[in-house]
Amino acid sequence: MINRNKASILKCIIHKVGNKHNDTKNAFSEKEIHFDEASYDLMLPFLLKPFTSLVQSHRFNHHANIELNEINAYTNNIFKDDEALVKTSINIVKHLYEQSDSAQIKTGDVIVAYFDGIEYNEMVIDGIGIFKIENKTNFFQTFLENNSYDVLVQKGINAKKVDKGCLILNTGDTEGKVVLTVDNNNYDAAYWTDKFLNIKYADDHNSHTQNYLELCKEFSTEIIKTTYGAQERADFLAKTIDFFKENEIVNIERFKEDIFEEDKHIDLFESYKKEFEAEQNIVIRNQFEVSDKVLNKEKKKIKTDIKLDTNIQIKLDIDAPEAASEHLERGYDEDKKMHYYKVFFNVEG
Repeated sequence: MINRNKASILKCIIHKVGNKHNDTKNAFSEKEIHFDEASYDLMLPFLLKPFTSLVQSHRFNHHANIELNEINAYTNNIFKDDEALVKTSINIVKHLYEQSDSAQIKTGDVIVAYFDGIEYNEMVIDGIGIFKIENKTNFFQTFLENNSYDVLVQKGINAKKVDKGCLILNTGDTEGKVVLTVDNNNYDAAYWTDKFLNIKYADDHNSHTQNYLELCKEFSTEIIKTTYGAQERADFLAKTIDFFKENEIVNIERFKEDIFEEDKHIDLFESYKKEFEAEQNIVIRNQFEVSDKVLNKEKKKIKTDIKLDTNIQIKLDIDAPEAASEHLERGYDEDKKMHYYKVFFNVEG
């Protein structure tokens, strides 16, 4: 998460990237952009706004040596000498072009920008942004001809959001420089993050919290809901969120003791955790600090509604873990040959 209030664009250039699979070619600019005031005032927030709400960060990855990661090496060149922006940005586009190995990879404009004055973790630093614009928007352009106004349709960039973008900050830790990324056209998840950037989540409390919550969400859907029903799934998720809210440090052994009432449920969870780690190629920490930012963000995504085939939905409060078990009762009606839920309450809202 960054603050862009004091940020500025020092240098910026635009190229066009083709598609290797379709044999459409790249097109390169020879000079940087020289903004007028109006275009600069529109471009700066357009490029940086996507990163102001990001919680998790990434680090560069490489099977042999991080220094051999292409984008890491190219952006280091620009950090060392910003006069290398034009030449290095061409190499960045060529690297992106090499990843377009299928017909669905879109051509588009590539913007490479060098920023100053970005606020991150109470530091003011510089950063390099790489953006790909894949979709153009139709808009009307009015013009005067023979004393009358007419219109024509033109295509342009929608200034509300970028399609794909990353911001490499000139700061880091033992894992390397901080990388933030967005992908609003996620038609090929591997294309941008894995192949082009080759990045991984940072090994910090944000990713530890994210991984564990993802494990619990998947377990609740694939195991609990399938075996015990939607009410038990919602109850498990509510208790999970409540446990994270009440504990600054999550210890997995204590989590299992507090959440599960029977040993067989703990065994199911442990078995699923091993499968999840293998599939996701991650290791869930046995103890980690809770990230409140990740917790609040993920909590909003959790759906605890019970959807019934009779066009009725029961919405459970994720922040009230005991409500479902105390005031919601599930049963089966022999006469109607149907399941039912009985809801207890005092006052109708």
